[in-house]
Amino acid sequence: MSNPMMRRSLNEGTKAGQQLQTPSADQLNAMYMAPSAQPQRPVDERVMTYDDVFMKSLLCFAVLLVGAAVGWFAPILTLPAVLGGLVLGLVNAFKKEPSPGLILAYAAVEGVALGGISRAFEGLYNGIVMQAILATLCVFGVMFALFKAKIVRNSPKLMKFLLIAVGGYAIFSLISFGITLVTGFNMRSDVHVSLFGMSFPIGVLISGIAIVLAALTLITDFDMVEQGVRNRIPERYSWLCAFSLMTTLVWLYIEILRLLSYLRSN
Repeated sequence: MSNPMMRRSLNEGTKAGQQLQTPSADQLNAMYMAPSAQPQRPVDERVMTYDDVFMKSLLCFAVLLVGAAVGWFAPILTLPAVLGGLVLGLVNAFKKEPSPGLILAYAAVEGVALGGISRAFEGLYNGIVMQAILATLCVFGVMFALFKAKIVRNSPKLMKFLLIAVGGYAIFSLISFGITLVTGFNMRSDVHVSLFGMSFPIGVLISGIAIVLAALTLITDFDMVEQGVRNRIPERYSWLCAFSLMTTLVWLYIEILRLLSYLRSN
């Protein structure tokens, strides 16, 4: 649920990239007077590449998996990790400049929460975690293929829609989570609806909608990476792209896990 909220940060990166591409008169003079052999650009001045995003994403997911292992074997840490992940996620989403330390901290804390949640679901429905992982990878692969084939592309209308829809879903999830903590009433599983003569938890519809939103958010994530590389934004913003991809995939996995649990409980 991250990319629409971080568009401002990407715009900052684009401005920084334009500054790197447009040297001042003094810089041009220094370049003219300098010897032909030049050292490599400092890290802060390098432009972002696809390899940068891939390596940062790989590192984030490695930290996430380590955290998940901790959460799996220490489920008592799940609730503090969920709250800590929420705080760190919001901090990273609204920062103008990406912070590698904060992003990796989010990956670790979110991993702990994910491990505890996954163990709880696995205890109720044997094999559900592997099913959710495979389904998440399949959705990611399909959306990436659709994006590369230019069948589904990002647009201002899609960004506006996701900003409203994802924001509304986030508010609903926080309210629902708060009600569950205080009263024990789980709106997703305790409220049932009837459709075509069948009764099922309303969470089936909610998770289905959330999966569609998460899948569309992946399109905006892919577009953010593509636009960043095309606009030659600074390399440090590859951390932002990795963070966005990670949060979207975590959200997608959780919603698929929920949907599978509703379907297997009936």
